[in-house]
Parts: sequence; C-alpha cells; structure tokens
Amino acid sequence: MTELHPDLRENVRMLGELLGQSIQHHPGQDCYELIEQVRAAAKADRRQESGSGQRLVNLLGKLSDDELLPVTRAFNQFLNLANLAEQYHSIRRKRGHESDLMVESLSEVFQRLISGGVSSDDLHEKVCDLRIEYVLTAHPTEVARRTLIMKYDEMSDCLAKLDHDDLLDSEREEIIHRLAQLVSEAWHTDEIRHERPTAVDEAKWGFAVIENSLWTALPKFLRSLDTALTDATGEGLPLQASPIRIASWMGGDRDGNPNVTHEVTREVFLLGRWMAADLYLRDIQSLRAELSMWQANDELRAVVGDAREPYRQVLAELREKLIRTRSWAEARIAGKPADSEGILFENSDFTDPLELCYRSLIDCGLENIANGPLLDTLRRAHTFGLPLIRLDIRQEATRHAGAVAEMVEYLGFGDYLSWTEEERQAFLVKELRGRRPLVPRNWAPSDEVREVLATCEVVAQQTPEALGSYVISMASKPSDVLSVILLLREAGMTHPMRVVPLFETLDDLRGAPDSMAALFEVDWYREYCNGRQEVMIGYSDSSKDAGQMMAAWAQYQAQEKLTEVAGQFDVHLTLFHGRGGTVGRGGGPANRAILSQPPGSVNGSFRITEQGEMIRFKFGLPRLAVQSLTLYTTAVIEATLAPPRAPDPEWREAMDWLTERSLKAYRSVVRDNPDFVPYFRQVTPEQALGKLALGSRPARRKPGGGVESLRAIPWIFAWTQMRMMLPSWLGSDVALKEAFENDRVPVLRDMMREWPFFKTYIDMLEMVLAKADLQIASHYEKTLTDDPRLLELGADLKARLGGCIEHLLELKQQTHLLEKEPVFAQSMQVRNPYTDPLHYLQAELLKRDRESEDKGQVPEMVERALKVTMAGIAAGMRNTG
Repeated sequence: MTELHPDLRENVRMLGELLGQSIQHHPGQDCYELIEQVRAAAKADRRQESGSGQRLVNLLGKLSDDELLPVTRAFNQFLNLANLAEQYHSIRRKRGHESDLMVESLSEVFQRLISGGVSSDDLHEKVCDLRIEYVLTAHPTEVARRTLIMKYDEMSDCLAKLDHDDLLDSEREEIIHRLAQLVSEAWHTDEIRHERPTAVDEAKWGFAVIENSLWTALPKFLRSLDTALTDATGEGLPLQASPIRIASWMGGDRDGNPNVTHEVTREVFLLGRWMAADLYLRDIQSLRAELSMWQANDELRAVVGDAREPYRQVLAELREKLIRTRSWAEARIAGKPADSEGILFENSDFTDPLELCYRSLIDCGLENIANGPLLDTLRRAHTFGLPLIRLDIRQEATRHAGAVAEMVEYLGFGDYLSWTEEERQAFLVKELRGRRPLVPRNWAPSDEVREVLATCEVVAQQTPEALGSYVISMASKPSDVLSVILLLREAGMTHPMRVVPLFETLDDLRGAPDSMAALFEVDWYREYCNGRQEVMIGYSDSSKDAGQMMAAWAQYQAQEKLTEVAGQFDVHLTLFHGRGGTVGRGGGPANRAILSQPPGSVNGSFRITEQGEMIRFKFGLPRLAVQSLTLYTTAVIEATLAPPRAPDPEWREAMDWLTERSLKAYRSVVRDNPDFVPYFRQVTPEQALGKLALGSRPARRKPGGGVESLRAIPWIFAWTQMRMMLPSWLGSDVALKEAFENDRVPVLRDMMREWPFFKTYIDMLEMVLAKADLQIASHYEKTLTDDPRLLELGADLKARLGGCIEHLLELKQQTHLLEKEPVFAQSMQVRNPYTDPLHYLQAELLKRDRESEDKGQVPEMVERALKVTMAGIAAGMRNTG
C-alpha cells in the first residue's frame, strides 16, 4: 500500500494535534479523554478484519445526550482539517517540486497534439474559438458554513507559509500560533446552519467564489494559456478571447423551488452588477497607480487632449462611472429610484476605454507595461463582463405550456393543452413570425402564469452578456422551446437568448435526437438559433430513473445521435452536462469524463454544472482554480482535436446486453419491490435530511410521494451517509454477474483497454464500491429496524453489493479495490477512524431521534449532534450529492 506523502501526513498530524489542544481547553467539558477512547476503539475495530465494530458500538451506546455533541463535533472537525490538508497538498509548491499532484500542463498537451499530427494552425484556431462555461449551482450539498470556509482558507495560507525552508524559528512559531488560533476558532464555531439559506444568500456565496478565487485565478490561467499557445504555434491568445465563461443557476433555477421568484432573479442580476463594479473599481484604482506614463498614440490623444497623464485621465473617468454604477445598483437593490445616467451597462462601455489604453501602450513601444495588470483587467472584463456572471433561468416545460394555454383560452382560440404537437407548433411559429402582441390588455392571469411572465420581463431587461441559457426541464417537444421564445418576445426581448431543452429521464434521453431533429426542421427556428444550439443532458434524474449503468449508456448514445442530427442541419452543438459531485450524478475526474465522450460531441465547446461542495474543492483557492481550469481546458482541446475512437459494433452490442439486464435489475428493486421505499426510509437518514439547512430549495419536487418525487441529491446523500452507495452500483451487479455466466468477460476486458467510455465507467464503479462498507450498512439496519421483511431485503442488497465487488475485481484482475489508485485508497484508510464513529453515532442518534419524536419532543443535543454527523460524514466521503 502506497503511503500518503510524508508532508501531507505531517500536516494532518499537526492539525489533529492542534485540534486536540483546543478540545482539551474546552471550558466546562471533560471530553478529550472520551474522544480519544472512541478513536482508539474505531482503530481497533478496523484492525479486526472480521470485526463487528462492537467495541465502538458499546462505547457510543453508553454516551449521554450531552456527551454526544462534543464527540460528534470533534470527529467532524478533524475530517474537515484532513480535507483542508489534502486540498492544500494538491497545489503546494516547494523548492525542487513543481506540484505534488501531477496535472499535465497546457504546453505538454499542446506538444503532444502537434506530435500526433495536429497542425499548429488548427490548434491555434481551436484554442481561440474555445468556449468552456462553468455553471455554478447551489445544489444543497455544501455543508460547511461560509464563516468556517474562510477560516479554512486562512489555514491553507498558513500551511503554505510553513512550506518555506528559510523560516526563522520565531517566524515558524508565529505561523503555528496563528494556525492554532484558527483551529481553536473553528472548534468554538457552530458548524451547522440553523436557518436555511435563501436563494439570494446562495447567489452571494457564488459571487464570493469569484471574488476570493476566480478573480485572481482567471488572468493567471489565461497568461499560462497565452504562453503555451505562443510556444506551440508562434501566436498567442487574441486580446478579446474569452475561452472561459462563468455562469450560475443561483437565483435563476426555479425548477421545483418556489423560493426563486422574479424578484429574487432581479435582485441577483443587480447584485452581480454591484459586485462587478466593486471589483473593477479595485482594479482601476490599482491601474491608476501603475499607468503614470505620458507617451500616448494619436488615437488616445484625440480622446484626452493634452492631458499630462493620459492613461490616468481615461481611468479616472472609468472610476467615476464605476462608482455611479455601484451606487445605482445599490439603490435599485434597495428598491429606491436611481438615475442610470452615466453608468456602465453594456460591456463595451468598460472594455473600449481599456482597449484604447492598451493599443496606445503597444503603439508607443511599451508592450511590457501593456501586458501587465492592464491585460489582466481586460481579460477579466471580457470573461466576467459588467454583470459578473451569466445567469441561467431554469423552469419546467409545463409552466410555459400553461402560460401559453391561459393566453390562448382568454383570446378564444381554443384549448392549447389538448392540441396536437403539430397544432401547437403551427400556432407558435405563426405568432413568432407575426408582429402583433399576443398578451391581451387588461388580462388577469393566474398567479403561476403571472410569475412566469414576470420572470420573462426581468430577463428581457438584461443585456446579452448578463444572460446564460434558458433551460427547460422535462422538455420533450419542439413546442417546449418555441413557447419560451414566444413568452420572452412578448416580455420585450429584442435579442435571441439560448433556449436549452434538458433531457433528463431515460425516455427523454432516448427521444432527444428526434425532438431536436423536429425542432431543426422548423425553418423559423433554424434562423433564430443562427446555426448554434445547446442541449442539456441530465445525469441525476436519468440515474435515479434507470440506474447508473443504463443512464451512462443512454447519455452516451443520446450525445452521439444529437451530434449526428446537428451535423445534418449544419448546426454547431454544445452539450451542457448536468453533472453532480458523485458518480451517481455523473461525477468523477473531469478530464477523464470529458475524454471519454463520444467522438465529435466535444467540438470546441463544453458546458458543465459545478455544484455545492465541488465548487469549493475545485475552485475554492486561486491555485486550485488554475489547476482545475487547466485540467478542463486540456481535456476539451484534446477531445476536440484528438477524439477517442468510436466503439466497435461488438462493444455496442455488449453495452446493450449489459444495460438491458442492469435496467431490469435496478427497477425490479427500486420500482417493483413494495419493501424498498420502507427500507430506504428506515435505514437511511433520508427523513432527517430536511432538518439540515443545506440549500434554499425543498428536498422533494412535490410534497409526499415516493422515491420518484425525491430530488436526486438527497437520494444520493442518504445512501452515501450509511455507506450502501446503492444508486451507483445497483443493476451493475446483475449485469456483471451475468456477463461472467455468459462468457462475455473477454469482450469487456477489450472494452476496458480500448474504449475510454467503458474504462471510465468501470473505474468510477470501483471508486464507489471502495466507499461502500457492508459492516456499517449492517449496523444501520440492526439499529434502525427490526422488521424481518426489511432485514431480508437488506441482506439481499448487501449480498448483491458483495457480489458486485467480487465480479469487478475479477474483471479487472485485481486482488483488492483501488489497487491502481493507492493514494486514494490510503486517503480513505486515514479517514476511517474518524468517519466510523460518525456513522455509528449517526445510527444511534437516528434511533434516539425517532424514539423522541414518538414521545413528542426531541432533545436539542440529539438534533444538533445528528446534523453534525451528516456534515462530518459528507466531509469524510469528500462528496455528498
């Protein structure tokens, strides 16, 4: 077993000791000894290979309600500190080492592509036309509070300072003293939110990620991209190129979230403009100190006359406009009247003066100065713009159909909802071709329809740079797209917005190519979309609907066929991947996932959701963000210029054969077994998840209902908490078992060697199975139910999980899981003595919680400790939903 890097191990040990010191000095609580006993018991139980975990169970079962909370908090806090050390270690730079986590550099990938036959002209063209858009989403999986995240960030800074070999003893002591203070502050800070964040709170959190990390990271990354491109092709990145874009669903995603209203969306648009003005103001004030030179070209002189310091003159005017813009946005947010005279609204209002300064410096031979901080500000301006982020709007298809239906009924045209798809399309296209307004005067729509129309009005008031995509969930027909365009036009929209159907369920994915072909056959629409189309592929709901193996294959085939359909109509297709942090929601290493997409589907453009805690893990620190941007960019460029081979017919047949069996096996449990939903409710913390104030939207799309009404995130979260990991392997177990019984293993091994899609799928399955724990899952069952039928189902599921592990090991010809990922395996082993107590504590707390609810009152300490276990296990597993 490969050991963790000694420096990482040392950092984990040091942080753990500092936490221990904080706990020992905890006033009024003698809990340190108890915590150490629990940790020792967890380690002892792990060492017994066939151990029952009984020592730990007995110890935890004796704890009083008051003792549960500090013990739970201690293990939660340690896991957060271990994550922090690991995250820092992935980006650390020490003398003689470039980075401990090897991320292939841009230069290495460019040279490899050119050596492989890609021309330098093609490479330059594709990089310059690149469009990678990260869509920050507020899915309720970020369990750490913002105040703690800020402390963790400063702890990372302390670890970086300690990495210097030339520190004086006094300097080293000072840094460790500050680190001890921060660890103590974290220990004495309540780690659980007690109030659910609003949609606006979530949007502010997204803006903070930009302010604290991406604002610094983006120009650094673009500098490295420019340098690598120049070295490889002899020509750099154009000044106005913006290969990276940042969008957001925070404040725009109203699908199933009644808390996101048009007022919220309007406020988030304005908050973005306030934040952008504030950030640019800091840049401009710094630039005024930098650009003190007097030389200027004729173009700049024509604007500033004989000013002694021409650049400062231009920047002073921009500064005043930014101050006015910030004040205007602040007043509008507060609902006060505000004068929009002299504010910066269109992106060109800001970029034109900066580009004028840039050209002047270049013309005067001052390239070195032009390509300094001024270039960084320009690149921020072309990437973030004056709105700061591009806000997506997401709404369900039936809401738009309902709005059109009410209008049609009021106007006496008939019952729109009973019309055929052809009749709907004919009506919508006729209205879109015409010029008369459709919304009747003096019409009083229902509240639901009024909200849809009000949202469209807010969207119509924005500049194109402020808008991402209008995503239609549960879309299946051309009329779903056309109705949105009509509603936007009725609201006053004067420019075409990207309208993006989201295909989520298995049936929707299978029907997606025909739906898009039908849409492209509408002449009016082809002209509207101007040869570019975005389609969103849903990972979460398809996996919940069909199981992970079937969903992955359906997603792959849908992308293949959508790429083919777009090619037939000469439309450039951008696929928008709605991936989550877990394998059950399409998660996993991003570069491998991108490189395993169907050939031709990544054609220089790629859009992806980044959710919850994964935003922090990928973009939370500037150097981490640069690393993530590099990882995605190299993968998208390589997938565009050197795509993987298409699967052989034999491989397609094998996937069809496997997924036919996996789908049947998955649904026979989740849909057809009457004991499944009761088992899920009893042995997982699903029903307690609502107590954790994670995000602004409800856990269910509709109140009541079974698994089908549950959002994909709490569905995954609940199974992860008790280590069954069921959504990610159920169905695959039967498919692999029958593959062995039917002598299909040689073909599967060929597929693993030669087909990135299948290799990535199997590797992700292995990672999930390594996180599963039969002993812990059994303990939840024994503690939380005594129903013989539920225990029988649990025994069957655990046997199937064990069988899945055996077959995967045999397929990969390994003796143990993660044999070829030793660092990841060791990381999990280090966490076990801290996650194990949290699991056993959670089972005990769930039991006490349910018993107390039956009596009418849950002790506060039990409820708080239960929430902390959820946060701690999430931290220990490194992904939640």
